[in-house]
Amino acid sequence: MASPKKIGIWTSTSLVMGNMIASAMFMLPATLSSYGSISLIGWVVSGLGAICLALVFSWLSQLMPVANGGPYAYTREGLGDFAAFLVAWGYWLSIWSTNAAIAVAFLSYLTVFFPALGINSMFAVGVGLSAIWFLTWINTRGIRDAGAVQVITTILKIAPLLLVTIGGLVYINTENYFPFNSSGTSDINAITTTATLTLFAFLGLECATIPSGQVENPEKTVPRATLYGTLAVTLLYILGTVVIMGVLSPTTLQTSKAPFADAAASMWGEWARYLVAGGAVMSTFGALNGWILMQGQIPAAAAVDKLFPPVLKTENKFGSPYISIIAGSVFVSFLLLMNFSRSLADTYQFIILLSTMTVLVPYLFSAVSFAILAVRTKQLKWNSATKLTIALLAFGYSMWAVGGSGQETVYWGFLLLMAGVPLYGWSKMRSS
Repeated sequence: MASPKKIGIWTSTSLVMGNMIASAMFMLPATLSSYGSISLIGWVVSGLGAICLALVFSWLSQLMPVANGGPYAYTREGLGDFAAFLVAWGYWLSIWSTNAAIAVAFLSYLTVFFPALGINSMFAVGVGLSAIWFLTWINTRGIRDAGAVQVITTILKIAPLLLVTIGGLVYINTENYFPFNSSGTSDINAITTTATLTLFAFLGLECATIPSGQVENPEKTVPRATLYGTLAVTLLYILGTVVIMGVLSPTTLQTSKAPFADAAASMWGEWARYLVAGGAVMSTFGALNGWILMQGQIPAAAAVDKLFPPVLKTENKFGSPYISIIAGSVFVSFLLLMNFSRSLADTYQFIILLSTMTVLVPYLFSAVSFAILAVRTKQLKWNSATKLTIALLAFGYSMWAVGGSGQETVYWGFLLLMAGVPLYGWSKMRSS
């Protein structure tokens, strides 16, 4: 059987950018507007934290070029099986919820073109499930086919964002940036709050490391894709928010349900609203594709190491861990159905809340694992103090992000992580 085809720098970078840019970018300017232009500092703070994490993952991918599972593989090498299991378990749970939420957002943006989706639940569920299982099929055909979809959708989602961001520079009214802090709290509190709100827009920066075994020249491609993708998205986030806040008045922005679309319409007319809405549809569709790819890679890597049930490592002729992908999509479909059940909608939202902390755990463990692996492999040289400082900052940023999730989220998130411990015990008994 021929070796599965691998992906290169463009696909790897689009995987990072495509998974980071989902629905949040299209909505955050409206959320941040109630704090004033001081929220731009919040973007910078969270961006710097994300860049520290991107550097850590870049260095880890150089220490372990072929490490399927990314954060999971790094954690296992640095901290052992149990920590790695927690990373894989929490990450997989979080991806289910993330994909269900992205599917809901996809349907929400699609109502601009098909209003019936907003009033006919059966129609909406059918379209949502069709999108999930179409992309599941694409991902079971191998990483090259999934990567091609990711490149195309990333271009289609970024194009309208760039159009509004660059074109809007000439429409900026500087009076819209005042008052600088309209939150009613101190500057420090406003910056902390807005940085907490924006940090979740950076989740996914580690995605190029996860399928590293299927990447061409991973020792060069993965670190470049991780760093270039994170830097590009950070710049787009900050500049895009600058433009939207400058084009729309604070009052208009605070009540906007689609700030980029409203800004485009105010500058160029109604046709531009549909253009941006189309970009939002592509954004969520592309992010769903990228995260479905992730939902297969993590459990497959853990199954190879006998920490997950062995069936999850089963590959087809395309080299795709199709059992893991299909199993994940079954749970994603279940969560999507929960969202359209009035009696279960609150439960669904609660599950989304719980998944927030679990996706940050890999960042904490990866930062520590880098320090351990760098010392163990004697890779720290003249710039060792700088690298260790950045790793410490990345760890601190991740801890701060977990704390920013709220006490209830941390409490229930911890219980959710511990709920997987019996599975770990069962896997250990089977392998002994």
